[in-house]
Amino acid sequence: MPYPFLLSRVLLQFEQGAEQLLKELSAITMTPDRSLWLGSDEVNTIERLSAVEPYIFGHHQPFKINDFVDLREPDTEIDVEGLSYDDSYLWFTGSHSPKRQKVKGKDVQKDIERLAKVGTELNRAILARIPVIDGKLQKQCSHPKSEARQLTAAQLQSTEDGNVLTDALKDDPHLGMWLKNPIPSKENGLDIEGLAVHGDHIFLGLRGPVLRGWAVILEIAVKEVEPGVLGLKKIGKHKQRYQKHFVNLNGLGVREVCIQGKDLIILAGPTMALEGAMQVFRLKHALDRSSDTLSSIDSGDLKLLFDLPFTIGSDHAEGLVLVSCLGYDDALMVVYDSPDPRRLIKSNAVFADIFRL
Repeated sequence: MPYPFLLSRVLLQFEQGAEQLLKELSAITMTPDRSLWLGSDEVNTIERLSAVEPYIFGHHQPFKINDFVDLREPDTEIDVEGLSYDDSYLWFTGSHSPKRQKVKGKDVQKDIERLAKVGTELNRAILARIPVIDGKLQKQCSHPKSEARQLTAAQLQSTEDGNVLTDALKDDPHLGMWLKNPIPSKENGLDIEGLAVHGDHIFLGLRGPVLRGWAVILEIAVKEVEPGVLGLKKIGKHKQRYQKHFVNLNGLGVREVCIQGKDLIILAGPTMALEGAMQVFRLKHALDRSSDTLSSIDSGDLKLLFDLPFTIGSDHAEGLVLVSCLGYDDALMVVYDSPDPRRLIKSNAVFADIFRL
Protein backbone atom coordinates (compact mmCIF):
# COMPACT_ATOMS: atom_id res chain seq x y z
CA MET A 1 0.00 0.00 0.00
CA PRO A 2 1.63 3.31 -1.07
CA TYR A 3 1.61 5.70 1.87
CA PRO A 4 0.89 9.43 1.46
CA PHE A 5 3.35 12.13 2.51
CA LEU A 6 1.51 14.93 4.31
CA LEU A 7 3.28 18.22 3.54
CA SER A 8 1.03 20.59 5.45
CA ARG A 9 -2.50 21.59 6.36
CA VAL A 10 -4.41 24.78 5.57
CA LEU A 11 -7.23 26.32 7.56
CA LEU A 12 -10.41 27.23 5.68
CA GLN A 13 -12.41 29.88 7.53
CA PHE A 14 -16.07 30.50 6.64
CA GLU A 15 -18.60 33.03 7.85
CA GLN A 16 -20.67 32.21 10.92
CA GLY A 17 -23.66 30.06 10.03
CA ALA A 18 -21.72 27.95 7.53
CA GLU A 19 -21.42 24.94 9.82
CA GLN A 20 -23.33 22.59 7.53
CA LEU A 21 -21.61 23.89 4.40
CA LEU A 22 -18.09 23.14 5.62
CA LYS A 23 -19.16 19.65 6.65
CA GLU A 24 -20.33 18.86 3.10
CA LEU A 25 -17.51 20.21 0.91
CA SER A 26 -17.59 18.46 -2.45
CA ALA A 27 -15.28 20.38 -4.82
CA ILE A 28 -12.39 22.83 -4.85
CA THR A 29 -10.24 24.74 -7.33
CA MET A 30 -7.86 27.71 -7.26
CA THR A 31 -7.59 30.76 -9.52
CA PRO A 32 -4.35 32.64 -10.33
CA ASP A 33 -5.04 35.29 -7.65
CA ARG A 34 -4.84 32.40 -5.13
CA SER A 35 -8.54 32.49 -4.37
CA LEU A 36 -9.97 29.12 -3.40
CA TRP A 37 -13.38 28.26 -4.85
CA LEU A 38 -15.43 25.57 -3.15
CA GLY A 39 -18.64 23.69 -3.82
CA SER A 40 -20.86 22.02 -1.27
CA ASP A 41 -23.78 19.63 -1.32
CA GLU A 42 -27.33 20.92 -1.04
CA VAL A 43 -26.63 24.58 -1.89
CA ASN A 44 -26.98 26.73 -5.01
CA THR A 45 -23.94 28.89 -4.39
CA ILE A 46 -20.20 28.75 -5.03
CA GLU A 47 -17.97 29.84 -2.15
CA ARG A 48 -14.80 31.94 -2.43
CA LEU A 49 -12.04 32.08 0.18
CA SER A 50 -9.05 34.42 -0.10
CA ALA A 51 -5.56 34.04 1.34
CA VAL A 52 -5.48 35.76 4.75
CA GLU A 53 -1.99 34.71 5.78
CA PRO A 54 0.21 31.70 5.01
CA TYR A 55 -1.84 28.50 5.24
CA ILE A 56 -5.04 30.34 6.22
CA PHE A 57 -7.88 31.18 3.80
CA GLY A 58 -10.84 33.33 4.82
CA HIS A 59 -12.85 36.43 3.81
CA HIS A 60 -15.63 34.04 2.81
CA GLN A 61 -17.90 35.27 0.03
CA PRO A 62 -20.71 33.17 -1.46
CA PHE A 63 -21.88 33.76 -5.05
CA LYS A 64 -25.40 32.77 -6.11
CA ILE A 65 -25.13 30.72 -9.28
CA ASN A 66 -28.51 31.94 -10.51
CA ASP A 67 -27.06 35.48 -10.76
CA PHE A 68 -24.83 34.29 -13.62
CA VAL A 69 -26.58 31.36 -15.34
CA ASP A 70 -30.29 30.62 -15.40
CA LEU A 71 -31.26 27.71 -13.18
CA ARG A 72 -34.41 25.83 -14.07
CA GLU A 73 -35.26 25.58 -10.38
CA PRO A 74 -33.72 28.74 -8.84
CA ASP A 75 -34.51 27.81 -5.23
CA THR A 76 -33.41 24.17 -5.47
CA GLU A 77 -29.95 22.80 -4.69
CA ILE A 78 -27.47 22.13 -7.49
CA ASP A 79 -25.30 19.52 -5.79
CA VAL A 80 -22.03 21.03 -7.09
CA GLU A 81 -19.65 18.07 -7.47
CA GLY A 82 -16.79 19.44 -9.56
CA LEU A 83 -14.96 22.74 -10.03
CA SER A 84 -12.19 23.62 -12.47
CA TYR A 85 -10.46 26.79 -13.63
CA ASP A 86 -9.17 27.42 -17.16
CA ASP A 87 -8.38 30.62 -19.06
CA SER A 88 -10.43 33.07 -16.95
CA TYR A 89 -13.41 30.73 -16.63
CA LEU A 90 -14.63 28.98 -13.50
CA TRP A 91 -16.34 25.75 -14.55
CA PHE A 92 -18.66 23.67 -12.41
CA THR A 93 -20.79 20.58 -12.78
CA GLY A 94 -23.73 19.10 -10.96
CA SER A 95 -23.98 15.40 -10.26
CA HIS A 96 -26.53 14.79 -13.07
CA SER A 97 -27.95 12.02 -10.86
CA PRO A 98 -31.38 11.14 -9.51
CA LYS A 99 -31.63 10.55 -5.78
CA ARG A 100 -33.61 8.32 -3.49
CA GLN A 101 -35.42 9.96 -0.59
CA LYS A 102 -33.74 9.65 2.80
CA VAL A 103 -35.04 7.92 5.88
CA LYS A 104 -35.92 10.51 8.55
CA GLY A 105 -36.25 8.16 11.51
CA LYS A 106 -39.58 9.50 12.78
CA ASP A 107 -42.20 7.18 11.29
CA VAL A 108 -41.31 3.65 10.16
CA GLN A 109 -44.08 3.31 7.58
CA LYS A 110 -43.39 6.72 6.05
CA ASP A 111 -39.68 5.93 5.92
CA ILE A 112 -40.38 2.68 4.08
CA GLU A 113 -42.50 4.62 1.59
CA ARG A 114 -39.76 7.24 1.20
CA LEU A 115 -37.25 4.55 0.27
CA ALA A 116 -39.42 3.66 -2.73
CA LYS A 117 -39.33 7.19 -4.13
CA VAL A 118 -36.66 8.27 -6.60
CA GLY A 119 -36.71 11.82 -7.89
CA THR A 120 -34.85 13.97 -10.40
CA GLU A 121 -33.84 17.57 -9.70
CA LEU A 122 -33.16 19.37 -12.97
CA ASN A 123 -30.58 21.69 -11.40
CA ARG A 124 -28.29 18.70 -10.92
CA ALA A 125 -28.00 18.30 -14.71
CA ILE A 126 -25.84 21.38 -15.16
CA LEU A 127 -22.40 21.92 -16.64
CA ALA A 128 -21.53 25.60 -16.81
CA ARG A 129 -18.81 28.24 -16.91
CA ILE A 130 -18.64 31.71 -15.37
CA PRO A 131 -15.98 34.33 -16.12
CA VAL A 132 -13.80 35.08 -13.10
CA ILE A 133 -11.56 38.15 -12.94
CA ASP A 134 -9.54 39.13 -9.86
CA GLY A 135 -11.61 36.97 -7.55
CA LYS A 136 -14.99 38.18 -8.82
CA LEU A 137 -17.50 36.25 -10.90
CA GLN A 138 -18.90 38.11 -13.91
CA LYS A 139 -21.82 37.44 -16.23
CA GLN A 140 -19.92 38.99 -19.15
CA CYS A 141 -16.61 40.83 -19.43
CA SER A 142 -13.51 41.29 -21.57
CA HIS A 143 -10.67 38.81 -21.37
CA PRO A 144 -7.90 40.29 -19.17
CA LYS A 145 -5.31 39.77 -21.93
CA SER A 146 -7.48 40.80 -24.90
CA GLU A 147 -10.22 43.42 -24.63
CA ALA A 148 -11.63 42.35 -27.99
CA ARG A 149 -12.36 38.87 -26.67
CA GLN A 150 -15.58 38.67 -24.70
CA LEU A 151 -16.04 36.16 -21.90
CA THR A 152 -19.61 35.04 -21.24
CA ALA A 153 -21.32 32.86 -18.67
CA ALA A 154 -22.86 29.84 -20.38
CA GLN A 155 -24.14 26.35 -19.68
CA LEU A 156 -24.58 23.13 -21.61
CA GLN A 157 -27.83 23.22 -23.55
CA SER A 158 -30.77 21.98 -21.50
CA THR A 159 -33.28 19.39 -22.67
CA GLU A 160 -36.58 18.21 -21.23
CA ASP A 161 -35.07 15.95 -18.57
CA GLY A 162 -31.37 16.82 -18.63
CA ASN A 163 -29.00 18.31 -21.19
CA VAL A 164 -27.51 17.46 -24.57
CA LEU A 165 -24.89 15.21 -22.96
CA THR A 166 -27.35 13.09 -21.01
CA ASP A 167 -29.52 12.84 -24.13
CA ALA A 168 -26.51 11.62 -26.13
CA LEU A 169 -25.67 9.04 -23.46
CA LYS A 170 -29.14 7.47 -23.60
CA ASP A 171 -28.07 5.49 -26.67
CA ASP A 172 -24.66 4.54 -25.29
CA PRO A 173 -24.06 0.76 -25.02
CA HIS A 174 -22.32 1.11 -21.65
CA LEU A 175 -24.18 3.96 -19.96
CA GLY A 176 -27.53 4.19 -21.74
CA MET A 177 -29.44 1.88 -19.42
CA TRP A 178 -28.62 4.13 -16.45
CA LEU A 179 -30.22 7.08 -18.26
CA LYS A 180 -33.29 5.26 -19.57
CA ASN A 181 -33.99 3.62 -16.20
CA PRO A 182 -32.65 6.16 -13.71
CA ILE A 183 -30.74 4.58 -10.84
CA PRO A 184 -29.89 6.88 -7.93
CA SER A 185 -26.43 8.06 -7.05
CA LYS A 186 -24.67 6.00 -4.39
CA GLU A 187 -26.45 2.92 -5.82
CA ASN A 188 -24.08 2.61 -8.80
CA GLY A 189 -26.23 4.98 -10.82
CA LEU A 190 -24.78 7.60 -13.13
CA ASP A 191 -23.17 10.23 -10.91
CA ILE A 192 -20.69 12.88 -12.12
CA GLU A 193 -18.23 13.83 -9.37
CA GLY A 194 -15.06 14.86 -11.20
CA LEU A 195 -14.37 17.84 -13.47
CA ALA A 196 -11.19 18.98 -15.22
CA VAL A 197 -11.07 21.49 -18.09
CA HIS A 198 -8.34 22.16 -20.66
CA GLY A 199 -9.32 24.59 -23.41
CA ASP A 200 -12.56 23.37 -24.96
CA HIS A 201 -12.02 19.81 -23.71
CA ILE A 202 -13.75 18.72 -20.52
CA PHE A 203 -13.15 15.56 -18.49
CA LEU A 204 -16.04 14.30 -16.36
CA GLY A 205 -15.27 11.59 -13.81
CA LEU A 206 -18.09 9.21 -12.94
CA ARG A 207 -18.50 7.91 -9.42
CA GLY A 208 -20.86 5.45 -11.00
CA PRO A 209 -21.61 3.31 -12.74
CA VAL A 210 -18.57 1.12 -12.22
CA LEU A 211 -18.74 -1.68 -14.79
CA ARG A 212 -17.26 -4.95 -13.55
CA GLY A 213 -14.60 -2.98 -11.70
CA TRP A 214 -14.00 -0.39 -14.44
CA ALA A 215 -14.76 3.27 -13.74
CA VAL A 216 -15.52 5.74 -16.54
CA ILE A 217 -14.18 9.18 -17.38
CA LEU A 218 -16.08 11.02 -20.11
CA GLU A 219 -14.28 13.47 -22.38
CA ILE A 220 -16.28 16.07 -24.29
CA ALA A 221 -15.58 19.28 -26.18
CA VAL A 222 -17.95 22.25 -26.20
CA LYS A 223 -18.66 25.33 -28.30
CA GLU A 224 -20.95 28.29 -27.78
CA VAL A 225 -23.95 27.79 -30.09
CA GLU A 226 -25.79 30.91 -28.95
CA PRO A 227 -25.27 33.47 -26.18
CA GLY A 228 -25.21 31.64 -22.87
CA VAL A 229 -25.64 28.18 -24.42
CA LEU A 230 -22.99 25.52 -25.06
CA GLY A 231 -23.28 22.60 -27.45
CA LEU A 232 -21.17 19.49 -28.00
CA LYS A 233 -18.36 19.44 -30.57
CA LYS A 234 -17.35 16.18 -32.17
CA ILE A 235 -13.94 15.03 -31.01
CA GLY A 236 -11.27 12.42 -31.70
CA LYS A 237 -10.38 10.56 -34.84
CA HIS A 238 -13.86 9.02 -34.99
CA LYS A 239 -15.65 12.39 -34.64
CA GLN A 240 -17.68 11.32 -31.62
CA ARG A 241 -19.84 13.51 -29.40
CA TYR A 242 -17.87 12.18 -26.44
CA GLN A 243 -15.07 9.76 -25.63
CA LYS A 244 -15.02 7.18 -22.85
CA HIS A 245 -11.90 6.39 -20.90
CA PHE A 246 -12.30 3.22 -18.84
CA VAL A 247 -9.95 3.01 -15.85
CA ASN A 248 -9.47 0.15 -13.42
CA LEU A 249 -9.23 1.91 -10.06
CA ASN A 250 -9.27 -1.29 -8.00
CA GLY A 251 -13.05 -1.36 -8.23
CA LEU A 252 -13.51 2.22 -7.04
CA GLY A 253 -15.36 5.05 -8.76
CA VAL A 254 -14.04 8.50 -9.66
CA ARG A 255 -14.55 11.11 -6.95
CA GLU A 256 -12.56 13.97 -8.51
CA VAL A 257 -10.03 14.71 -11.26
CA CYS A 258 -7.54 17.47 -12.01
CA ILE A 259 -4.94 18.06 -14.73
CA GLN A 260 -1.18 17.97 -14.24
CA GLY A 261 0.71 18.53 -17.49
CA LYS A 262 -0.90 16.08 -19.91
CA ASP A 263 -1.93 13.66 -17.15
CA LEU A 264 -5.08 13.35 -15.08
CA ILE A 265 -4.80 13.02 -11.31
CA ILE A 266 -7.73 10.89 -10.17
CA LEU A 267 -9.24 10.70 -6.71
CA ALA A 268 -11.00 7.34 -6.38
CA GLY A 269 -13.40 6.09 -3.74
CA PRO A 270 -16.37 3.78 -3.15
CA THR A 271 -19.30 4.09 -5.53
CA MET A 272 -21.94 3.27 -2.94
CA ALA A 273 -22.63 4.64 0.55
CA LEU A 274 -20.03 2.60 2.40
CA GLU A 275 -16.71 3.09 4.12
CA GLY A 276 -13.72 2.10 2.04
CA ALA A 277 -10.35 3.00 0.61
CA MET A 278 -9.71 6.38 -1.00
CA GLN A 279 -6.85 6.26 -3.50
CA VAL A 280 -5.05 8.72 -5.78
CA PHE A 281 -4.03 7.64 -9.30
CA ARG A 282 -2.29 9.17 -12.30
CA LEU A 283 -3.71 8.56 -15.79
CA LYS A 284 -0.82 9.25 -18.15
CA HIS A 285 -1.20 11.27 -21.37
CA ALA A 286 -4.93 11.74 -20.83
CA LEU A 287 -4.93 14.94 -22.89
CA ASP A 288 -3.48 13.18 -25.95
CA ARG A 289 -6.14 10.48 -26.40
CA SER A 290 -8.09 10.55 -29.66
CA SER A 291 -10.50 7.65 -29.09
CA ASP A 292 -12.07 5.51 -26.37
CA THR A 293 -9.42 3.94 -24.14
CA LEU A 294 -8.96 1.22 -21.52
CA SER A 295 -6.33 1.77 -18.82
CA SER A 296 -5.11 -0.27 -15.87
CA ILE A 297 -2.01 -0.49 -13.73
CA ASP A 298 -0.99 -3.54 -15.78
CA SER A 299 -1.23 -1.58 -19.05
CA GLY A 300 1.38 0.87 -17.79
CA ASP A 301 -0.58 4.09 -18.38
CA LEU A 302 -2.29 4.14 -14.98
CA LYS A 303 -0.31 4.48 -11.75
CA LEU A 304 -1.44 4.25 -8.13
CA LEU A 305 0.22 7.18 -6.35
CA PHE A 306 -0.94 6.66 -2.76
CA ASP A 307 -3.77 5.71 -0.44
CA LEU A 308 -5.36 8.47 1.60
CA PRO A 309 -5.58 7.92 5.36
CA PHE A 310 -8.66 5.84 6.17
CA THR A 311 -11.01 6.98 8.93
CA ILE A 312 -14.26 5.07 9.42
CA GLY A 313 -17.28 7.35 9.42
CA SER A 314 -15.49 10.58 8.52
CA ASP A 315 -12.94 12.28 6.25
CA HIS A 316 -14.49 11.27 2.93
CA ALA A 317 -12.20 12.94 0.37
CA GLU A 318 -14.28 14.82 -2.21
CA GLY A 319 -12.24 17.60 -3.80
CA LEU A 320 -8.65 18.17 -4.88
CA VAL A 321 -6.58 20.90 -6.49
CA LEU A 322 -2.90 21.35 -7.30
CA VAL A 323 -1.15 24.03 -5.23
CA SER A 324 2.42 25.10 -4.47
CA CYS A 325 3.61 24.21 -0.98
CA LEU A 326 6.99 24.11 0.78
CA GLY A 327 8.99 24.17 -2.44
CA TYR A 328 6.73 21.78 -4.36
CA ASP A 329 4.99 23.39 -7.34
CA ASP A 330 2.38 20.65 -7.66
CA ALA A 331 1.30 19.49 -4.24
CA LEU A 332 -2.23 18.14 -3.84
CA MET A 333 -4.76 19.88 -1.59
CA VAL A 334 -7.65 17.66 -0.50
CA VAL A 335 -10.95 18.68 1.13
CA TYR A 336 -13.35 16.31 2.85
CA ASP A 337 -17.04 15.65 3.23
CA SER A 338 -17.98 14.59 6.78
CA PRO A 339 -14.68 15.87 8.21
CA ASP A 340 -13.29 14.27 11.33
CA PRO A 341 -14.28 16.44 14.34
CA ARG A 342 -10.59 17.04 15.03
CA ARG A 343 -10.41 19.02 11.76
CA LEU A 344 -13.01 21.52 12.93
CA ILE A 345 -12.12 24.80 14.62
CA LYS A 346 -15.20 26.13 16.41
CA SER A 347 -18.15 25.96 14.00
CA ASN A 348 -16.87 27.88 11.00
CA ALA A 349 -13.38 26.60 10.14
CA VAL A 350 -11.94 23.31 8.95
CA PHE A 351 -8.49 21.98 8.05
CA ALA A 352 -7.70 20.69 4.55
CA ASP A 353 -4.68 18.49 3.80
CA ILE A 354 -1.81 19.05 1.36
CA PHE A 355 0.03 15.94 0.13
CA ARG A 356 3.22 15.57 -1.89
CA LEU A 357 2.66 14.11 -5.35
